Amino acid sequence: MTFFCVILTSAQPSHTDTPPMPILYILLALLVAYLLGSIPTALWVGRRFFSLADIREHGSGNAGATNTFRVLGPKAGSSVLLIDALKGFVAAYFLPQWLVAQGAIAPEHELYYRLACGALAVVGHIYPVFAQFRGGKGVATILGMMLGVAPATVGVCMLIFIVMLLLFRYVSLASMTAGVCFALLQLLPQFRPAQPFLVYVGFVLAALLIYTHRANIGRLRSGTESRVPLFGRK
Repeated sequence: MTFFCVILTSAQPSHTDTPPMPILYILLALLVAYLLGSIPTALWVGRRFFSLADIREHGSGNAGATNTFRVLGPKAGSSVLLIDALKGFVAAYFLPQWLVAQGAIAPEHELYYRLACGALAVVGHIYPVFAQFRGGKGVATILGMMLGVAPATVGVCMLIFIVMLLLFRYVSLASMTAGVCFALLQLLPQFRPAQPFLVYVGFVLAALLIYTHRANIGRLRSGTESRVPLFGRK
C-alpha cells in the first residue's frame, strides 16, 4: 500500500514549482514504459535476420530470449536478451529521471517511479500491444529493470545465471535460479536495500518468474526441456 500511496500522492500538484499538470508527464512516462516493453524483439529479430515469420510458432511458443536461444541459437538469443534487458533499464532508469527534471515528481519519490515504469515495461514485454499481446516471460526485462534499481545485486545474479547456463544449458532453469537468488541476496547485510520494501519486491518478482515459467518447470521435471547448444554441444 505504501508504494501506491506514494505514486498517487506524488502526482498531486503543489503550489510551489511543480508544472501545472504533472499528472500528464507521469502518464506519458508510464505509457512510454509500456510501449518500450511492448517492442517484440524476438519476433522482429526472427523475421529480419532469420526469415522466421513468427517465433511463437516454434519451440515453447514464447517471444522472449529463452525461446530465441532455443530456436535460433546463442547469438540471436544473446542479442534478444540484451535488447529486452535494455527495455527494462531505460524504462526504470531514464524515464523517472526525466520526470524529476520536468519537476513532475520530487527526487525522493524517484525510486517508486523506477519500479512503476520498470513494472510497466515488464507488463508490456509479457503482453505487447505490437504483437497481439502475446510476448515473452519477462526475464530479461526484469533484469534490466532491477539493474536500474539494485545494480550490485543484479550483477551477482547475472554471474549466477551464466554459471547455471554453462553447467546445465537450460535458460529457463538459469533464469529462475537467478531470480530466486536476487530475492534471497537482499536478505544479506551486504545486499540489503536501504528501502526495506524492495525485499518484498524481490520476492514478488521471483514468484512472477516462476509463474511465467510453469510450463518450463513441467518440461524440466519430465526431462523434455530443450537445452541451449553451447560450444558445439547439443
